[in-house]
Amino acid sequence: MNNNQKDRFQTVWKQLTRFFQSEKTHKNARVTYQVIWNLTLILIIVGILGFSFAGGVGAGYFAALVNDEPVRSKEDLKKDIYNYEETSEVYFADEVYLGKLKSDLEREEVSIDKVSKHLKNAVIATEDEYFYEHDGVVPKAILRAIYQEFSNANVQSGGSTLTQQLIKNQILTNEVSFDRKAKEILLALRVEKFFEKEEILETYLNVSTLGRNSSGRNIAGVESAAEGIFGVEAKDLTLPQSAFIAGLPQSPFGYTPYTQQGKLKENQEPGINRMKTVLKRMYSNGYITKEEYAKANAYDITKDFIGKTEMPSEKYPWLTNEIEKRSIEILSVSLAKEDGYEEKDLKNADLKAQYLALADRKLRQNGYKVYTTVNKKIYDKMQEVTKNYPNYGYDKAGEPVEAGAILIENKTGKIISFVGGRDFKRKQYNHATASLRSNGSTMKPLVIYGPGIELGKISPGSVSANVPISIPTGGKPWSPGNYGGGSYTGVSTAREALKNSYNIPAALFYKKIINLSPASYLEKMGFSTVTKGDYSNLALSLGAMEKGVTVEENVNAYGTFANSGEFIDAYMIDKIVSNDGKVIYQHKVKPVDVFSPQAAYLTLDMMRDVVNSGTAASVRNRLAFSSDWAGKTGTSQNYWDAWFVASNPNVSFGTWLGYDKPKSLQGTYNGLEYNKRNLYYWADLINAAYKVDPKLIDPDKRFEMPGGIVSRSFCGVSGLLPSSSCQKAGLVKSDLFIAKYAPSRADDSFIDGQYVSVGSKRYAALPQTPGEFKSGGFMLNPDSFADIGLRYVVDPGSVIPGAEKSGNVVGATAKLNDNGKAPDPLSITISNGKITWGLHHEGDVVGYRVYKDGKKVASINAGENLVYKVGSGGSYYVTAVDIVGKESAPSQHIESGAKKTSSKEDSTKNKDDRGKDKIVNEVKKTDSKEENGPDKNTDKQPEKDIQPEKETETDKEKDPVQDKDQNKENTDKEIQGNDKDQGTVNDQEQETDKAEDEEE
Repeated sequence: MNNNQKDRFQTVWKQLTRFFQSEKTHKNARVTYQVIWNLTLILIIVGILGFSFAGGVGAGYFAALVNDEPVRSKEDLKKDIYNYEETSEVYFADEVYLGKLKSDLEREEVSIDKVSKHLKNAVIATEDEYFYEHDGVVPKAILRAIYQEFSNANVQSGGSTLTQQLIKNQILTNEVSFDRKAKEILLALRVEKFFEKEEILETYLNVSTLGRNSSGRNIAGVESAAEGIFGVEAKDLTLPQSAFIAGLPQSPFGYTPYTQQGKLKENQEPGINRMKTVLKRMYSNGYITKEEYAKANAYDITKDFIGKTEMPSEKYPWLTNEIEKRSIEILSVSLAKEDGYEEKDLKNADLKAQYLALADRKLRQNGYKVYTTVNKKIYDKMQEVTKNYPNYGYDKAGEPVEAGAILIENKTGKIISFVGGRDFKRKQYNHATASLRSNGSTMKPLVIYGPGIELGKISPGSVSANVPISIPTGGKPWSPGNYGGGSYTGVSTAREALKNSYNIPAALFYKKIINLSPASYLEKMGFSTVTKGDYSNLALSLGAMEKGVTVEENVNAYGTFANSGEFIDAYMIDKIVSNDGKVIYQHKVKPVDVFSPQAAYLTLDMMRDVVNSGTAASVRNRLAFSSDWAGKTGTSQNYWDAWFVASNPNVSFGTWLGYDKPKSLQGTYNGLEYNKRNLYYWADLINAAYKVDPKLIDPDKRFEMPGGIVSRSFCGVSGLLPSSSCQKAGLVKSDLFIAKYAPSRADDSFIDGQYVSVGSKRYAALPQTPGEFKSGGFMLNPDSFADIGLRYVVDPGSVIPGAEKSGNVVGATAKLNDNGKAPDPLSITISNGKITWGLHHEGDVVGYRVYKDGKKVASINAGENLVYKVGSGGSYYVTAVDIVGKESAPSQHIESGAKKTSSKEDSTKNKDDRGKDKIVNEVKKTDSKEENGPDKNTDKQPEKDIQPEKETETDKEKDPVQDKDQNKENTDKEIQGNDKDQGTVNDQEQETDKAEDEEE
């Protein structure tokens, strides 16, 4: 610095020093400082006040947004976030898994410790990378939401934490608004306060919507996704599989590999690309190594997709439908009781509907476990047999023969298996549990013989007429007939009638007890459709119910006999367990006393004969095992329904065949009549069950006779103790009786007398009757025969006891009346050296006289073969003789020109003649009251309040019905003798016009 510069600097410094030292400067400085300081303070205060005001406004606004949101306790929050639908599961017997019930959304809950670590890491890396660090919310996400709200932007906030997503899914809605966001923030903070991170993550994994499974059903929760997409449990998911599932929540139905039909989509790129995004985030966040990332990223995930799988409702349609129906019914009662109602209150239709709807919703949403009694292997085998059985019969009007069957364990009532039908896709109706049909002759043990024995009015040895009858009803009489219009045996015991399914004795037995309300026994045995009209309907004895009965109820009732008279109601739902393991329903067996052990056993013992040598004998040759079966066949009117129901000491099993719209089953198919087709179907099904569980189906034990039963001899025409006359007539039989009801009075059914025969009938001889046509023997005392229904018999002469061994017995009331004139002349023919003629058309003719060259050479009884072998020559004619001895004019004369032959030639000629001769035995219509009675073809129908069977045509006018087993190897000699010339069996249950109209 030079001297000039130095001088100037000093001058300036002095001036500045004087300025700052002057009083004026000091005064101005103080004023300026105060102004600046005050301005600064004002700015600070204004800033503080402004910030406070803004914060207050924001806080007030936030408070206003959540004002209506209640302050939730931990319990409230727990209830809300854990309140998600879970699909109910069903099980076969022995806890064999069946599947999930139908629902709008399939979900299965899983605990966090049973989820693959890869899946947990994938979800966190993709949806909330700071999950373990934040307290439920991320501040920047809140600021973004505030900005979007005030800027009125299209709100696409995103970035919500897992906790916030859980709140949105379980408590709030998907609405995009600051109001919802504010509540979401508040609730997320509270959830984080009350719950551990693992609890929050577990719930999120269970509630997330994850597209569709391989059945095409909507799914939620990682367990359902793992099983439905890859066929594995959540704990076993691989890294690529975990990444794929973790990527689904962003667009569940865009990324899902399956269509609504359960088929794999053609384009899988969206889901695969999303999986790769998840893998990249897992790598970026350090959850997997570079090598794991590379390997998983290159993996072909499509190889792991399982193909289309059937839902339980597709694989087991009848079964799952039945389980759902029964479970809903059970839950509806339980829910009503919880609300203070009693079960009887549910008879109100509106209330019932309300609780059924509630039960349906809970069953599909609450994750119940429903355990059933159905044996999977037996059920599967029975469906297989049903599918492949070749002998159902012809389709009619485009409609196939349908089938129903059910297997029930006697002691418990467990439904072991059933057949609902042949093809669910064609017909969804359950023919085992829902279809109401006439049960034909299978009704007889249930409403006639069981109750009758219990009441002491019937025993196996009780006797009834088995000839055409007519029972007055107050209007048109009821005239039931045996199937085929024949098989009349004169009289029949109850055992014989049940064994051969004779309808007429059954009807007469029922007439004896109808005033004792035998229909009430059906209600005790679980028949739910018995009406007031059924109680007074005589035709109920033959299966003519107003509404009908299901296969289940019919078979279930038979178990009563096997249970020594106790009815055990059949059931399918064993227990229902809630998703928290609480048993909310457990079936309890509630036996109902119906019959005494003695009555139950005697009925069973009679039904044994049905299987051993009666109408169901053919089934024994079809069985793969031997068991103590007792059962009954049945056919409804017009051959609409074919039944067979049988019990052994362990199980009761029954089958039904018929058309949904009733049509006749009659006629052969594959060489089998309808009854055989049903019996063989029954045998094939029970054989299949036997192969699965031999001990259940074929028990070692037999039905045991209880105490209080005795064996007694009795007279076969009265059921009383046999008299000497009964013994002489060869009509003594023996059978079992309940001791207190065993016969104690001696038989007085016979009086000495003489009779005449006309065809197969016998009538009391008159004093004027020519002795040559009389036969000596025993006559039935009419005073002793009211109990066998003699007063309802159309023709008393037809009541010849024991067709197989009739002896010389005739009904005392069976009389022929003289028509007041001599018989008309006969017409005779000659062939092969034999004169033949037919039974006279006038009903009072009792015999015929043969004349040769004007001299009587023979007297032939009208009950014998009407043929006479002529000699070597001469002129012959025949006359008819009536009941009082009046003789007709001679028939035309026939000349015999036969030459005398040697003994050898005669022997040969006789042998040839025996092969050629044919006896004409035509029954012509006459004015005789007696002939018109039994033989005319009546078509009587009762009044509508009675439902009898329709009168059948005679064998000559109608094809015979085959409901009786014709296998001679399986029938006893008694039946062979009776029916060897008949192609008919007596198992026809024909109902009234009213019943037929209802079924049509």
